[in-house]
Amino acid sequence: MPAERKARIACMKAALFPLAAYLRGAPELAREAVVVHEGPSARIVAASRLARRAGVRTGLTVAQARNIESGLVSRTRDPEREHTAQEVLLEIAGTFSPRVEDGGQGMVYLDLAGIRPASAGNGEHSLGQSIMRDMDAAGLPGRVGIAGSKLAARAAAALPRSPNVVAPRGEARFLAPLPLKSLFEDGNRDPDSAQDGDDFGVLHTLKLWGLRTVGDLAGLPAAEVHSRLGERGTALHSAARGFDPEPLTPRPPPPTFRESQTFEWPIDNLEPFLFVARGAVSRLAARLDARGMGCKRLELSLKIEPEGLHELAIELPAPTREARTLLSLIRLHLEAEPPRAPITSMQLLAHPDVPRQAQLSLLGPAALSPDRLAAVTARLLALLGPNRVGSPRTRNGHLPERFRLADYDPPPPPRIRLEPRPGRGMLAVRTLRPPVEVEVLTAESEETDRVAPCPAPRQINPLPTEDRHVRIEGTVRTAAGPWEIEEGWWREAPALRDYWDVELRSGAVCRIYRDRTSERWFADGVYD
Repeated sequence: MPAERKARIACMKAALFPLAAYLRGAPELAREAVVVHEGPSARIVAASRLARRAGVRTGLTVAQARNIESGLVSRTRDPEREHTAQEVLLEIAGTFSPRVEDGGQGMVYLDLAGIRPASAGNGEHSLGQSIMRDMDAAGLPGRVGIAGSKLAARAAAALPRSPNVVAPRGEARFLAPLPLKSLFEDGNRDPDSAQDGDDFGVLHTLKLWGLRTVGDLAGLPAAEVHSRLGERGTALHSAARGFDPEPLTPRPPPPTFRESQTFEWPIDNLEPFLFVARGAVSRLAARLDARGMGCKRLELSLKIEPEGLHELAIELPAPTREARTLLSLIRLHLEAEPPRAPITSMQLLAHPDVPRQAQLSLLGPAALSPDRLAAVTARLLALLGPNRVGSPRTRNGHLPERFRLADYDPPPPPRIRLEPRPGRGMLAVRTLRPPVEVEVLTAESEETDRVAPCPAPRQINPLPTEDRHVRIEGTVRTAAGPWEIEEGWWREAPALRDYWDVELRSGAVCRIYRDRTSERWFADGVYD
């Protein structure tokens, strides 16, 4: 029988996660001495390399740190940015494995079964390097550990040299020299602190027994550990021997992509807000592009002073991942519906959809790029506004100007070029929207009665109030009509018209009509 394949798990751990999550949205601070603090006492939870070189350490207050480094830049910890950064780490992991677990606080686990051969050779080491490169590119640098269990992978990711690969079935040997605190999710807290929970109380007991390393715990009899420490002690003993009691629990892929940001000060003007939002939109577009998705619906949620909320939902005609187009749509909607107070934070929520794919032809005509078409359509929508972009369709009714807009979705080009069929000599009408009002003299203008048939037009003159580039005037050589149209006779203002096709002495052929309700004449078409 073939040997059972051992599980292989990778752990991604972002370094200084609260700081990295903040700097991801503020890259201009990357070369400054920056700290991130939280709590009423403003305790520092993460410090940049320049700040640490100056002597700033976590646990200090901001006031204490400023005494050490006068040029220190301090920022409040932002849960919204950290949530977004965690989503980015999960998306990076999803590009390497379909089974991904959220470890929280800058940590993600990947199931590598079937991704690479289960060996400690260059295959897994190269995979770890690829993961680290993607983390760096996303602005979340960190370390990667690969092993047969989550515990060993997490411990390997905590070591300075990265990526670290633990040989298959070598988890117990790898864990043996590590300190006991490596068995816990967070080894940075004080293990002697009683308020840190039951796990750290157990760790304190183990240290009272004289145990210092994971190997010391693994060497104890399992029954003795269980009798003194119960189920939790048994689980820790199994983990110390290389048996991870916690299997990888993959999470379902998220239905949306989110980017959030809290501002240092309220923003009360559109241009500064768009300047800040440009970075968030660009990051959102890059995440969609990495998944091969486009944004079909964009939701913008703005927190305004003091406790208000301004929300917008932007429907796109086709999925797109072009940041400039999305930013233009945000500008358009905020100009139409500006927030009523200064903005303190924002959240962007993109609903993804698969962009239309086109099969390229080797010999046939070139096909439209679906992604570029979606970007152009969305940009036109941003410039012209809603209900102004699409493909016209006929609508049931008698009036020729009736139409409806449908989504512009052109069919693919034919596989081969065909010769155009010969025309039948039919004229095409160029409609004028809105119609041009004109003055029409008829053969019996003075004797026209509202109930009598409309007399034939003889002369068309432009009105001085019409300032249009289309100018229709001249003596009528030939007139055909009238064709009567009645629509909505049951309404208070029905449409009652008499249409004529007229040829002017200049050779132009036009379509005009008389509105029987107002007794006014209009030209609404020119024949080509």
